[in-house]
Amino acid sequence: MIKNFIVPIDFSEDSLKGLELALLFSRRIYSNIQMVYVQKKTAEHFPTRIREEFNFAKDKFEKILQTYSEKLGHNSKLKYIIKKGPKVYEEVVNQAESYKDSIIAASTHGASGFEEFFIGSNAFKIISATTRPVITIRKGLVPTEITKIVLPIDSMVETRQKVPLTCEVAQVFGAEVHVIEVSSTKSTKAIKRLNAYSKQVCGYLRGSGINVVTDCIVGNNIADLTVDYAHTINAGMISIITEQGTSITNLILGNHAQQVLNKSNVPVLNITPKEMHFKGNFSAIG
Repeated sequence: MIKNFIVPIDFSEDSLKGLELALLFSRRIYSNIQMVYVQKKTAEHFPTRIREEFNFAKDKFEKILQTYSEKLGHNSKLKYIIKKGPKVYEEVVNQAESYKDSIIAASTHGASGFEEFFIGSNAFKIISATTRPVITIRKGLVPTEITKIVLPIDSMVETRQKVPLTCEVAQVFGAEVHVIEVSSTKSTKAIKRLNAYSKQVCGYLRGSGINVVTDCIVGNNIADLTVDYAHTINAGMISIITEQGTSITNLILGNHAQQVLNKSNVPVLNITPKEMHFKGNFSAIG
């Protein structure tokens, strides 16, 4: 299980929701949580401003440590780093990738902590620029527990790549996973493939000791259907596959993924598809 959490912070109330998400995990498993603030290098010709911003960030972080350290569980650690770079999202991603395994926890909304509008303009870029999983929270409340996870399955091969990590999260929280077959067509061929994928996923989850609920939803807007379903059952998380651009300068977030992120009031686990071999009885799927 990934235990290193990277949390981009701009000191707004919204950005602290990313920290609260990481703290939620720390109360279940040991977690190493590192908050990240990025100073823009565009101000490097103004040393007084750089020192002022650094001192501002340091003071804010020390206050956060005083407030939130007592909320940690399992001897987890909470620390911070102040970085410099021309692009905020690149520095956050670089920090995440400095660990062998890490997960980024971020709010998709935020406000200026110093001057730079941080979270709102960078959360989607972070997701698109990294292969590391990212948990996002919008303007909804951070859940106190995660008892249900919505796992939409479509007819694309990549859809199953989100299953192993979703399974790990479900095991951490003892959560029930709702495997939802989602389709915008009633094509017999598409539905047959969808049923086969769903059966494999359910078998893997149940074999890992996860309680599984299955359902099928068909409609024109899969994102809306997924989010509405999650809200209806009071889910604590939605797990989705995201897309990346071909390079860091060509950042593309899949339309389905972006709609879910924009509309969901519960945390979203974003996983980027890649070539991989799964462990256990899921190894033949991919």
